[in-house]
Amino acid sequence: MQTVQVSVRDKGGKQTSDNVMLPEVFTTPIRPDLVNFVHTEMRKNARQAYGVKIHHGPSGIVAGHQHSAHSWGTGRAVSRIPRTRSGQGAFGNMCRKGRMFAPTRVWRKWHRKINRKQRRYAVASAIAASASAPLVMARGHRIENVEEVPIVVDFSEVKKTADAVKMLTDLGLADELARCQNQSTRAGKGKYRRGKKTRKGPLIVHACENPSDVVGFRNLRGVQTCHVTRLNLLQLAPGGHIGRLIVWSKDAMNKLGEVYEQKKGTGFQIPKNVMKNSDVTGNLRKRSLPASLGAVFDKVVLEQTVQSKLREQKNQYKGKRKKVKLNTAKFEKKLYADG
Repeated sequence: MQTVQVSVRDKGGKQTSDNVMLPEVFTTPIRPDLVNFVHTEMRKNARQAYGVKIHHGPSGIVAGHQHSAHSWGTGRAVSRIPRTRSGQGAFGNMCRKGRMFAPTRVWRKWHRKINRKQRRYAVASAIAASASAPLVMARGHRIENVEEVPIVVDFSEVKKTADAVKMLTDLGLADELARCQNQSTRAGKGKYRRGKKTRKGPLIVHACENPSDVVGFRNLRGVQTCHVTRLNLLQLAPGGHIGRLIVWSKDAMNKLGEVYEQKKGTGFQIPKNVMKNSDVTGNLRKRSLPASLGAVFDKVVLEQTVQSKLREQKNQYKGKRKKVKLNTAKFEKKLYADG
């Protein structure tokens, strides 16, 4: 593994003399498909079961069945939908004031089980994506004034909102905080359900034992906090999109390696890329690669011991033919025909 160092900054945004080593988890292959899948399944676990009220009625459903309607039958040049005395259709899902089609039931499969290794792989992949400046910018974060990604700050507590704003501003995140303040609200009744859109800003990952030590960030729109031992994919990749802007505390960055060392004891190994250099076309164009492949072919495939074993296997089946089963019915028919 290639060791990468990241500079540590103080609360004023100035670079200190300390550097921290990036843990091995930052070398995890970035899998947007896996992150999106796990995020979608995790979001389903926050749903509450709902269904139409079942109390009475022809099919046990109240809504759409509060009529004494019945079909007129055939012969009147109208459809056979149940009708009231005035001739208005009832009960059907295509009728005015009718019931819904396929009524929702509370025993629907609301929640999902996710494989533990898939969840851990997705979290590790989201952490690795947060260290890529192009992915962070592609997600919409304003990091033009940030000198280095990931951002590592030496702080132990931030209890005042003013101190939190000053720290983030000194780190070059003033445009990011302004972007999060622009909250869009849908016009009309849609604002009750899905209208208020709040942009996700930086995620503060800390290692403070007391949650009140980072209480200064909680009143900033779009800013979230998370403990390093409880990293959540819903915060690392909101909406299932990788590249969340993360501000790490120095203690959290040092403790992140310990967290994944403990996970190794439970059977989770940090995934690694199969190929160190994925430029396949460029590798094939190199003159040294065909020569090395030819040398390997000569040493391995054309080796005398290998060839002798191959000949033994070939001669093992030489002269042996597959026994053909005789169809006695055809044989007897031919005997009778010959007379």
